[in-house]
Amino acid sequence: MCCMTVMMYAQQEVTIKAGTLIPFQAVNTVKAADVDEGQKLNFRVARDINVDGVTAIPYGSMVNATVTKAKKSSWWGTRGRLAASITEIVLPDGTVVPIQNANFEIKGKNRTTLSVVLFLFVAIPACCITGSKAEMQAGYEVVGNVASNVKIKVD
Repeated sequence: MCCMTVMMYAQQEVTIKAGTLIPFQAVNTVKAADVDEGQKLNFRVARDINVDGVTAIPYGSMVNATVTKAKKSSWWGTRGRLAASITEIVLPDGTVVPIQNANFEIKGKNRTTLSVVLFLFVAIPACCITGSKAEMQAGYEVVGNVASNVKIKVD
């Protein structure tokens, strides 16, 4: 009986294959004006990742994205930009799953043309017109894929 119990709770080793798609979802709403390059953004795995009928990476596992570009909108209609990248998932046991192609960029609306035309023909302080802000809404989805095969132990 004891042997059966030990066998039931033994860990199983599975391999998450390179190329496995993993969807990520933003946890918070983030504005480009409120973050700096290098800052971490919170994401979570958007669904269970199953391998051989076993959940290898559970839904809700937390992941960090690193901000690679953060520019707020400014005068002369310049739009805001927010770019970030997810490069790895660190599992609770410390195993690192490398991720690739999980880069994204969010751009605000560019209003430079409107600003210049108004400045030239209407002569109002059109230089004060700004582009729209770059804002990532909570729930924004990014899909990346596993960069190389990774063996993990699951219960």
